[in-house]
Amino acid sequence: MKSNRRRSREFALQGLYQWQLAGTDPLTIAAQLGEDEDFGKIDTEYFTRLLDGATAGAAEMEQIITPLLDRAYKSLSPVERGILLLAGYEFRHCPEVPYRVIINEAIELAKSFGGTDGHKYVNGVLDKMAMQFRTPEVQAGRG
Repeated sequence: MKSNRRRSREFALQGLYQWQLAGTDPLTIAAQLGEDEDFGKIDTEYFTRLLDGATAGAAEMEQIITPLLDRAYKSLSPVERGILLLAGYEFRHCPEVPYRVIINEAIELAKSFGGTDGHKYVNGVLDKMAMQFRTPEVQAGRG
């Protein structure tokens, strides 16, 4: 059974996908997604935090993500970009969420919504990002 947070991430990813492709503002996206019958099963506060934070910080996060990639940022699928934006936001602004949870949730999103092996690529990038944002936590986990 999916947790409220997992569902929040799924809806936030859908919102980021729409934001990237159509340029729709996050408030409109949230209203549209709110009409889905499953929207009542999510942590709406967390969803709003993720969608608003990831869209507002997207330009800065793109600059952080790009050096971690082996290809151009724009060549990633909108799903992969959305997952990396969400996870990057959580790494930076949600210290209460363990880094391993962020990575695991991102991998699950990539398996559900991304390409065949997209989850492997996302995992590799997020491992590097975790070291950047959560160095003490990552080192403690490896020790």
